[in-house]
Amino acid sequence: MQEQIWFPLIITLKIATLSTLVVAFAGITISYILARRDFRGKWLADVLVTLPLVLPPTVTGYLLVLLLGKNGVFGQPLFGLTGISLLFTWQAAVIAAFVVSLPLMVKTTTAAIEAVDRDLEYAAFTLGRSELETALFITLPLAKKGILAGLVLSFARAVGEFGATLMVAGNIPGKTNTMSISIYGAFQAGNNELANLLVVILVFMSLLSIAITAKLVNRWKI
Repeated sequence: MQEQIWFPLIITLKIATLSTLVVAFAGITISYILARRDFRGKWLADVLVTLPLVLPPTVTGYLLVLLLGKNGVFGQPLFGLTGISLLFTWQAAVIAAFVVSLPLMVKTTTAAIEAVDRDLEYAAFTLGRSELETALFITLPLAKKGILAGLVLSFARAVGEFGATLMVAGNIPGKTNTMSISIYGAFQAGNNELANLLVVILVFMSLLSIAITAKLVNRWKI
């Protein structure tokens, strides 16, 4: 019983943490560009980033299978060069978690950056600060509440991810069975005791994330 609880918990935290780290870098970069740049095709970029948020997770997972499979756009050259196939690995689960949680980070962070007074940025420019310095020391710190909210939402989404993960990583005991997939498997097998316990743990993790976020936001109030 302990192994049926600890492995899904550890692999879920591992996947969610890694995907959130990548989401943090990619999401902040994309959000800044969308909030502070005007370019041809901006609306299309916004649509493509948002798409996984509205697509059924199984559709997102199927598209990832087409991209990451041995005959896929990314999977084929990777397999040809290294002999490595990403499908049905925990690394594929990280990619799935990243794809489905990125829109939450981008939407939240973009709104937070757009709310920052541009006059403060212009003042920094007149004092000789570069755009990168202004973004790092002025814009992003002022948007930190939105960034934090995006990170927590992305982490929570990665923790609870099911459909896309099942498509690309499968349900391999001791390898890719995350909390959500383990709950589904336990329910299908009629093991309600295990399913109930995993559900309680998952709910507790979600509540803890929300509580920590609320505390940090309150501490950052000006």
